[in-house]
Amino acid sequence: MKMPNWLFWITRIVATASMLTLALLGGRWLWNHYNIEPWTRDGRVRADIVQVSPDVNALVTEVRVKDNQMVFRGEVLLVLDRPRFQLALRQADAAVAAAEVALTQANRENERNRNLKDLATTEQVEEGQSKVDQLAAQLNSARVQRDLAKLNLDRTVVYAPVDGTVTNVELRPGDYASAGRQVLALVDSNTIHVDGYFEETKLPRIRVGDRAVVHIMGVETGLRGTVESIDAGIEDRERGTSSDALANVNPTFSWVRLAQRIPVRVKLDPTGSDIRLIAGRTATVSIVDPPGRPVEGATL
Repeated sequence: MKMPNWLFWITRIVATASMLTLALLGGRWLWNHYNIEPWTRDGRVRADIVQVSPDVNALVTEVRVKDNQMVFRGEVLLVLDRPRFQLALRQADAAVAAAEVALTQANRENERNRNLKDLATTEQVEEGQSKVDQLAAQLNSARVQRDLAKLNLDRTVVYAPVDGTVTNVELRPGDYASAGRQVLALVDSNTIHVDGYFEETKLPRIRVGDRAVVHIMGVETGLRGTVESIDAGIEDRERGTSSDALANVNPTFSWVRLAQRIPVRVKLDPTGSDIRLIAGRTATVSIVDPPGRPVEGATL
């Protein structure tokens, strides 16, 4: 049976309207999902990196750790040339002993001059007391040098300041370590977190304390966490410093302005999973936006 002409046109109109409505709803959903909803694929696993370096200049005699080894706070990482600093401490002890003997002798002479009364002049008494004061100062200085020598000896053993994993261990016995120069890196396992770099247009829906879901690339299991902080500032690439301390502002302006990305720190919940939280891994971060909560900065 042939469909009436009017029914045919009504069917076309309804189908067209339905498709248009679905397209509008789909477009609105995509717009909200990619431009408003608080999530980002630009996330990174981060951790505090301790740049381990010796406090004295010396040859390395022992390296107690291997590359990518887990260590605990207080564990010995490496040992430097201790005999040299032991000799320096013995020398400092000898200097203190000599200063103590000299001061003892000066005190005896000063006391004898004071007991002589009229037989010793005032000038002799004052010179004796001045000598005692000078030798006392020298003794204090020698004791400081001894304490410094002992401190340097103690610093020949380098300990792990935090729990974590040592990496970039290329140091070998016989290498020369310079004070303040990094010899290995220690990834602090207690500071592992995720930084999500969110577009600034999504920040009104993110607040400290919000729950977050983190998916590490290549891992199906999601991790839970809490928004710990939002960075207070990022670098302004449109402005620099000139030689005369005036603002150096870029004279050009791009009509297409991309939203800046603001780091949001997410503290991960304790988990018993075996996911390798390696600093630098890529992550997708989604903030759980509580329904019905007013958007920050929105007008009523």
